[in-house]
Amino acid sequence: MEELRFDELGLQEALMRAVADMGFEAASPIQAQAIPVELEGRDVIGQAQTGTGKTAAFSLPLLEKIDPKNKKLQSLILCPTRELAIQVAEEIRKLAKYMHGIKILPIYGGQDIVKQIRSLKGGVQIIIGTPGRVMDHMRRKTIKLDHVHTVILDEADEMLNMGFVEDIETILESVPEERQTVLFSATMPEAIMNIAKNFQKDPVLVRVLKKELTVPKIGQYYYMVRQKNKAEVLSRLLDMYNPKLSLVFCNTKKMVDELVNELQGRGYFAEGLHGDLKQSQRDRVMAGFRNGKTEILVATDVAARGIDVDDVEAVFNYDIPQDEEYYVHRIGRTGRAGREGMAFSLVVGREIYKLKDIQRYCKTKIHERQIPSVNDVTKIKTDNILTRMSKIIEEEDLGSLIQAIEEKINEEEYSSLELAAAFLKDILGEESEEIEEIYSPEQWEEGRGRGRKSGRGAEAGMTRLFINIGKKQGIRPGDIVGAIAGESGIPGKMIGSIDMYDRYTFVDVPRGQVSAIIKAMKKSKIKGKSVNVERANNASNS
Repeated sequence: MEELRFDELGLQEALMRAVADMGFEAASPIQAQAIPVELEGRDVIGQAQTGTGKTAAFSLPLLEKIDPKNKKLQSLILCPTRELAIQVAEEIRKLAKYMHGIKILPIYGGQDIVKQIRSLKGGVQIIIGTPGRVMDHMRRKTIKLDHVHTVILDEADEMLNMGFVEDIETILESVPEERQTVLFSATMPEAIMNIAKNFQKDPVLVRVLKKELTVPKIGQYYYMVRQKNKAEVLSRLLDMYNPKLSLVFCNTKKMVDELVNELQGRGYFAEGLHGDLKQSQRDRVMAGFRNGKTEILVATDVAARGIDVDDVEAVFNYDIPQDEEYYVHRIGRTGRAGREGMAFSLVVGREIYKLKDIQRYCKTKIHERQIPSVNDVTKIKTDNILTRMSKIIEEEDLGSLIQAIEEKINEEEYSSLELAAAFLKDILGEESEEIEEIYSPEQWEEGRGRGRKSGRGAEAGMTRLFINIGKKQGIRPGDIVGAIAGESGIPGKMIGSIDMYDRYTFVDVPRGQVSAIIKAMKKSKIKGKSVNVERANNASNS
């Protein structure tokens, strides 16, 4: 069938057909609010994060204004990263699929500028670029802004965080005053409002409310871990849930590199993405992730901007983000296009309080789960393998293979069950150490006379206490903090690390408050259960 073009269909029908091809059934909240205002020609401040449909929210009204017969630059879209610029360009191309004569070009650092200049000479109506590279072309006079009628700042807060504020101001000052300026940002710091005040005319503020920030089909869970065991816990979760594609977030570039080396050493198909990589490396990593050759992408928050892969089944917060909104950005990369997703957070010590802040901000519940044992992981993997085997038995012709197995059984006098079990063992491979090694040795030595030994010293200025109650009594770290603070009167934020085991707990408290706390906790109860509080054995000289 011959493909119809814009000049045959008409503008509205061309856009509607492209939208239908992309599988959109209804406008997202940000689209429903922003598009009518933009169509009126008003300046807009849109508060929305990745995954809300904001690209279409500014692209559809923009495409209605582009004159395909005019080959001059008519719109400039600024993005913080190369990846986001490429992603936005791809989505606009899809929306302009049936609109003949519209040329869209992403420009960014790390790409040969001579090739970009060659493309620009052919005439481009829409440029999507990073501020630094746009400035390079402006200095070379290879980009002329005289006919630009629409400027869009996408993820403006990230551009400011990356130090582009002066570049953005210079670019906006160079665009004709009679223009439409649309600004999208996940957060609204003062610097963003200053941009709006100085470069927009009576802008309309549209936003996705906080209750809409999280995706309801994402299951959110956390695990209390020790720092040194995070890689092992992550490995077990990857084995247990076996996601097709997964994103793992770290707070630093150094941690990305270290974790990628660790995962690759364990046999996982993992690659890292952060700001120190060359463009060719970033392109290779992203291509591998999109085509499934890389199953695990480990990234920093900024490097992950612009990643839009629908098949991500799980997001792991290897490090808890410092900003609540980063948590929203991270988990929003799974559960796309109506699919279900999973988000897992590895929490170390006092990070539990940061996680509580995140829950309050997101107005959502993040459920605690126990770290899976090797037996748990093996059982899940076994069940998955047997499910696949059942499908193969139902769908495949196994005649020649059955004959080979019968011959082996006759030769060696094995039973068919023994041979099947050997196959399963071979597929499962050698499992890692038992779950007790995830914790300190004193936990699995429980009952052997070492229960009160804390396994490590307290933090500086703190003393470690032993409490004879733990997880199996239904106690949580918050219960410990609440009881100590309530009985002794010291602020909860002064209480340090809490290491909770099945039947007892260690907690760090300020050294000068030890006697008062022990005295206050005598005859006290936690969740109706009597407790005994004393110094841990190796804490007496703290």
